[in-house]
Amino acid sequence: MSVIRRNRIAIGLAAGLAVVLGLGVWSATGSGSSNSKPVAQTETDLGVLGDYGDVGQPPVLQEPAQAPETQVQQQAPEAPAQQQAQPPAAAPVSSIKLVGKAVEKMGNVVQDGDGRTLYRFDKDVPKPEGKSNCNDQCAVTWPPVLSDTVPQLEGVDSKLVSLITRADGKKQVAIDGWALYTYSKDPAPGKWAGQGIGNTWFVIQPDGKRNVECLPPGTVVAPAA
Repeated sequence: MSVIRRNRIAIGLAAGLAVVLGLGVWSATGSGSSNSKPVAQTETDLGVLGDYGDVGQPPVLQEPAQAPETQVQQQAPEAPAQQQAQPPAAAPVSSIKLVGKAVEKMGNVVQDGDGRTLYRFDKDVPKPEGKSNCNDQCAVTWPPVLSDTVPQLEGVDSKLVSLITRADGKKQVAIDGWALYTYSKDPAPGKWAGQGIGNTWFVIQPDGKRNVECLPPGTVVAPAA
């Protein structure tokens, strides 16, 4: 075979190979037809632009908006029983008691809860606030009726009963401003051995006045204070 013929065959093979390769490229790119359309890219391929992230990221889906719930007004829970308001405590009751009564011979007197006769001292000052002038040894012989609260009353007008402050700061019970005392030498409840002593000590009546019955001989009664 001549050299010229062999060259022509080689050129023809090369040309045919080139055509085949060209057809393959045309098929892969789709550029050989004017009616071809570009392949559409989905949102998944492109991502969603804007507030949801960069291109190429999957879209972020928002939950559908929900209607606002109606706010139910909550009532404050009821306080436990032990924390609920308690009624005010009752005022303390004094252990001291005054009893106004009439007794044989003496007439109207005031006694304490044990039946001891009570006295007043003419040298005390009943007005305007009440003042006791029986202190020190005098208060040993004539013990004052002491109480931090108004005593229980029977037969005595509560409007006449008060508490006065002694020199030592203690509270003493008084009737119409007159401080009350017992007598340490009374032999027994219901007796009145202290009546008229020193012309200044007298059994007290429920209205605060002196009882001048059963006076010892020679007792001088000063004008009523």
